[in-house]
Amino acid sequence: MSIPFPFTAVVGQDDLRLALLLNAVSPAVGGVLVRGEKGTAKSTAVRALSALLPEVDVVPGCRFSCDPAAPDPGCPDGPHEPGPGTQRPARMVELPVGASEDRLVGALDIERALSEGVKAFEPGLLADAHRGILYVDEVNLLHDHLVDLLLDAAAMGASYVEREGVSVRHAARFLLVGTMNPEEGELRPQLLDRFGLTVEVAASREPEQRVEVVKRRLAYDADPAAFAARWAEEEAAVRQRIAAARALLPQVRLGDGALRQIAATCAAFEVDGMRADIVMARTATALAAWAGRADVLAEDVRQAALLALPHRRRRNPFDAPGLDEDKLDQTLEEFSGESPDDDPDPDPDPDGGGGGGQPAPNAGPRGGDTGARPEEGDGGQPQPSGAQEQPAARASEPFRTKVLSVPGIGEGAAGRRSRARTEHGRTTGARRPQGALTKLHLAATVHAAAPHQRARGRSGPGLVIRRDDLRQAAREGREGNLVLFVVDASGSMAARQRMGAVKGAVLSLLLDAYQRRDKVGLVTFRGSGAEVALPPTSSVDAAAVRLESLPTGGRTPLAAGLLKAHEVLRVERLRDPARRALLVVVTDGRATGGPEPVALAGRAARLFAAEGVASVVVDCESGPVRLGLAGQLAGELGGTAVTLDELRADSIAGLVRDVQGNRRAA
Repeated sequence: MSIPFPFTAVVGQDDLRLALLLNAVSPAVGGVLVRGEKGTAKSTAVRALSALLPEVDVVPGCRFSCDPAAPDPGCPDGPHEPGPGTQRPARMVELPVGASEDRLVGALDIERALSEGVKAFEPGLLADAHRGILYVDEVNLLHDHLVDLLLDAAAMGASYVEREGVSVRHAARFLLVGTMNPEEGELRPQLLDRFGLTVEVAASREPEQRVEVVKRRLAYDADPAAFAARWAEEEAAVRQRIAAARALLPQVRLGDGALRQIAATCAAFEVDGMRADIVMARTATALAAWAGRADVLAEDVRQAALLALPHRRRRNPFDAPGLDEDKLDQTLEEFSGESPDDDPDPDPDPDGGGGGGQPAPNAGPRGGDTGARPEEGDGGQPQPSGAQEQPAARASEPFRTKVLSVPGIGEGAAGRRSRARTEHGRTTGARRPQGALTKLHLAATVHAAAPHQRARGRSGPGLVIRRDDLRQAAREGREGNLVLFVVDASGSMAARQRMGAVKGAVLSLLLDAYQRRDKVGLVTFRGSGAEVALPPTSSVDAAAVRLESLPTGGRTPLAAGLLKAHEVLRVERLRDPARRALLVVVTDGRATGGPEPVALAGRAARLFAAEGVASVVVDCESGPVRLGLAGQLAGELGGTAVTLDELRADSIAGLVRDVQGNRRAA
């Protein structure tokens, strides 16, 4: 068995360690979501925590870790007779991103349930994690239905498994810890709210601290046992402190004054619902117990707010998580019940203190200075006013889009966009199972078994079921897609209002993709080539920044843009072959630069037509004389062209939907 990195040897990351310890003291806090860049000791700290948890008493032979002092009356392995228990270390169970629903909640032996009428249940990871830690790395990449299941179990303290009228319930109380890199996509706000606390982690920028991190890691890798022995005393001290805090927790008093501060803080920051108030109260109580106090103080309420509120203030994906600490202090002071004269060191200057590097209250991914940066021309010097390249246009306000879908029935990742064959959704038929049976089609199973009952010697009321009789339910649900925009950013597209509308449409579809679990990518072309301005992603924060800074100007290398898009789709097809794509080309159809630019663009377009990629061309040509080049491009792509007048803030998604309807009609 490998020796975990000692928890007390983790350098820095004070908020992360505190949040984990508070949940160890009081699992009712509701778990921790750890957000941060890669390589910041997120997983290391979580795995190290399990070694600090006290051992648990369990009923011998119980697969669900029942407490012998208070066994679960509904335990599937019960009822348990009174008797002494055995001790074992608290478990840390990891939930893989690709886990199935049955692996998470457990599975019934359908064959025995039908033929023998017994509840033969194989426990899942939720049962293994009972009275321990359930750790989900990259929780933002976990399928939504699995996130829903584990969060429901964490909230109710129990897991329910139901299969065709047969149900099993067992206790599932655990410390839920999730880690994620926001660059790979966000969790939905309603799922963020289900995590009790959240912390943002980042690598230190202090050279001395970074040196210490490297030293400790190298020492651990060289001799894990010796390194752990060096920190054994500190680990034992923290372990004893956790046990003492757990014992003190029931005696901690949460007074009316602290409750008023909690309620006022949640109201001041306009968090939705009452979960934030409850989590803050539990966190403040755990903080007092961790400090060895029997009363909750204002400093506990303040720290609880910093851990429990930032992720609950996100109204949409463009909002950056965070908390205005000046506003927090003002609210706590207002409801402290103390006279201002009691403050020994009042600060009459509301603007003092320098702000501590906090962003402006209204700043977000699209806030701040959006002016254009100086662009370099062929000579490497900033272009003077009136040159070809124009400063970046600001995107118009995002809007709610209509449903955008790809024709046919796919088999991609679960989402909320296009029709697909999935494990969840409405039942459309039955088939023989391939591998383990996950979704039984009861009627089809009975129909398959019925003709053979006499030959199998059936004598009782039950059916004689064989493995060959079982039928898997075929279900139709929704999948996520890849919407790839190819945007002409050349000089002929440099009208700021036009580019602002295009950027606004892309941002709006990205916001819709966030809600529907899609991927969105952006390829731009101008000057002498094309670039991937936004690789396929679900991270709306990265999208907002990249799109906002997109400049225009130069020639129109249309072929380069199409070939770059073709390469993006080729790579994505290798990474995720089941995810279907929709190509949206935003251009006036002009092609300049290089030999035979129009012919080359036509050949590039025909690559998409040959592969059957659904596409639409948004015609941005303007002026009294129109060449119709965008329509010709759409013909080469095998798609449809629409004019720029149809590119309204409320019509781009409907436009794509209409194009798909035209393809189906054809």
